[in-house]
Amino acid sequence: MQLIVGLGNPGKKYQYTRHNIGYMAIENIISAQENYKIKNKFNSVIYEAVLDKNRIILVKPETYMNNSGDAVSQIANFYKIDSKDIFVLHDELDIPFGKIRIKSGGGNAGHNGLKSISNKIDNSYVRVRLGIGHPGKKEKVSGHVMGNFTGSEKDKLNQILNYLTNNINEILNKKESFSINFELAEVQNQKINPLGKILGLFK
Repeated sequence: MQLIVGLGNPGKKYQYTRHNIGYMAIENIISAQENYKIKNKFNSVIYEAVLDKNRIILVKPETYMNNSGDAVSQIANFYKIDSKDIFVLHDELDIPFGKIRIKSGGGNAGHNGLKSISNKIDNSYVRVRLGIGHPGKKEKVSGHVMGNFTGSEKDKLNQILNYLTNNINEILNKKESFSINFELAEVQNQKINPLGKILGLFK
């Protein structure tokens, strides 16, 4: 069993901010599944699904970003999931928008959600780092992270999330050894899974 956690903040105010790209990724992965169970427990929205014959738990913690570790540790303990089988999908300032990188363990690069998780569980969990780019100046970081995606970014975001959904099984199986060759132009016309019911704003 594996646990996929998408980081974000609950509520409409934060729904389409860059900081919530982890939430969006979880919603998109679930939108591609025909059968799944959903429950609200441990201050989280929890989905139980079967991907490639494997039982997977997908989670959106609703503790707010800074306390994500509280929910993740409780869920991991409840389902008896080892840290190395936990995948955290999160926004990453230091990676250009449109790029995805995977890393097991390591630092948190100032990300408060990762800090909280690392304080609660073993640091060997897998980070799926979804680039949102850096605004260039330190004083602009907060507004950039908590701001909504721009018009041109919204068009590309669908492609990024579709790519992630289409390759999630390989990511779970290969972790860091999964070769990411993601270029927006290459998947622009790729029909994968519909997002209309989840991310209609971005159509």
